[in-house]
Formats: sequence, structure tokens, C-alpha cells
Amino acid sequence: MDSILQSLRSIFVPIRREGYPFIVGFFLFSLILGWAWRPLFWVGLVLTVWCIYFFRDPPRVTPASAALVISPADGKIASVGAAVPPSELGLGIGQMVRISVFMSVFDCHVNRAPVAGTVSRIAYRKGKFVNADLDKASEDNERNGLVIDSAHGNVGVVQIAGLVARRIVCWTKEGDRLAAGERFGMIRFGSRVDVYLPPSVRVLAAVGQTAIGGETVVARFGGEDGERVLRVE
Repeated sequence: MDSILQSLRSIFVPIRREGYPFIVGFFLFSLILGWAWRPLFWVGLVLTVWCIYFFRDPPRVTPASAALVISPADGKIASVGAAVPPSELGLGIGQMVRISVFMSVFDCHVNRAPVAGTVSRIAYRKGKFVNADLDKASEDNERNGLVIDSAHGNVGVVQIAGLVARRIVCWTKEGDRLAAGERFGMIRFGSRVDVYLPPSVRVLAAVGQTAIGGETVVARFGGEDGERVLRVE
């Protein structure tokens, strides 16, 4: 019996409970479309399957090293460079290393902690809903930021709403202790996550690279010869 359950778990990816109302809503909408005109039912069913796929929450294996910075989301590395963190994070006015991950509507949207540490601050800010793939989205869009007090200093993680994303979900609280790769929230539908790191970090990610949340290493504290260092003044 245990082997059967393990086989089923390997076939069916877990679904976040936050997605259940949307999945049911899409299916009911499919039934209404089918009642109006039967071929439309199949269109609605395809959308329902996509909704199930969107809210998937697959298990991830996070590298076990406190020196590593892990991608907080699935998607494409949209930018790597120096930037001043959002003022509401309280990280000062000096530039930090920023790594941005853009999530399309086909990526898993569960967000994970890039480093282990204690959540010392959570700050929400209203804003616009421009394309999250644009650099100005980090400044203009609605966002929710976390500051994680790690062994290597404060790390900022900012969930940014996108063009069609209208809801940022964060279920962690100030004072919570997060492990690297641990789930802390999600964004619906299509969005971006920025990570702000101390200047001493060595970047391993490249723009255009595909990242897997909770698994892909995007930076390292300490580093090794040959790794890229961003000079942040």
C-alpha cells in the first residue's frame, strides 16, 4: 500500500490550497460555457487544466550549504546588477546586489526563501501593475518585501505583482525562522521576485538563465576563484 501511495505522489504534483477556489471557479465556468455552446466547454476545460498546473507546488531539493543563495522562484533571470533596495525594507540608501527572477504564467508561482534566517521585517506597498519583466517594475509595481536576517547579513526579498498578477500572498510573519528553500508565499498570475544581497556576495546567475525555485544557486557568500563579483560602491 505504501509503495502505491508513493507512486501516486510521484505522478500527481501537490496543489496549493490557495488555488482550489480558482480551480473550482474555472470548472464551473466551463460548465456554463458548455451549457451555452458545447464546444466552449472544452475551451473552459483547457483553462481549468492550466489553472491546476499554475497552482502546482512540487517538492524541491535545496542545496545544503549556508554559503549559497538559492533562487526564490521558478522563471527567467531578468536582471543582475547593483540597485538601491526599496526604502520600506529599511536596508539603507546604499546599493546592493539585486538578482531578479521573472515568472511567466506557465511557471510555478510558489516563492521560497533564498537564504536561511529570521524574518525581521515585512513591508507591503501599493503600486501599479506594469509588465513585471520591465526593470521599472521593481520601483513602480505593487510589492511585498521581506528582510531576512541571515548569517551573512540582511537579505531583502521582494514579491512584485505583474501585468495580470493582482494578488500577492505571504503566509510567513515577522519573527519567523525560515530555512533556505522554504516556502513563504506566492503571487497570482505572472510576476517577479527581486533578491537584494550584501555587496560581498559572488554572483553565479546570468541574465536569461532559467532558474528553479528552491534549487538553483544564484549566488555564493565567500565564493571561489573564477566566480563573478559585482563591484558595488
